[in-house]
Amino acid sequence: MKNKAIVLFLSLLTFIETNAQCAMCRAVLENEEGQGVAKGINDGIIYLMAIPYILIFGVGFAIYWKYFRVKKEK
Repeated sequence: MKNKAIVLFLSLLTFIETNAQCAMCRAVLENEEGQGVAKGINDGIIYLMAIPYILIFGVGFAIYWKYFRVKKEK
């Protein structure tokens, strides 16, 4: 179990640069100078995509933790 926790922790620390833009957004934004707006749009898409996963993980962890503590106290 400890190895799984370490692998999970290390995988959360790693960052892989991703491009989350759709094809049309990418085509419009690639024509700009400096690519500042394109990077901002990409970061916003990644942020909006990550929030539901973080919430689901949090609820799942809370349920697991509550079950684990109840089981341990018996």
